[in-house]
Amino acid sequence: MTDSELDTLFAAARTDRTEPSAAFLDRVMDDAMAACPAPAPERSARRSRPAPRGVLAGLVAALGGWPAMGGLATAGLFGLWIGYAAPGPLTPTPLNFWAAAMTWPT
Repeated sequence: MTDSELDTLFAAARTDRTEPSAAFLDRVMDDAMAACPAPAPERSARRSRPAPRGVLAGLVAALGGWPAMGGLATAGLFGLWIGYAAPGPLTPTPLNFWAAAMTWPT
């Protein structure tokens, strides 16, 4: 198809404002309602969690449980390692480079 044929086709499509019939829309809605899952039955009463026993159990529960405590322990040990094995002082070469990069040309 050429560009002029496409322009004619698109112009015709823009001017054609046919609306779907009510029977078609009813069939679409019936199909949509058939595809929806059935609602879950209501629960009569929810069982509450037992209260944590002890200070440590309360702290663990407040922080998100044992998986969160594992992440906190890992992050803490990693922080201690970074503090212990800190990188050495910078050599003069990078310092000279940064000093030269920070000066403004005059």
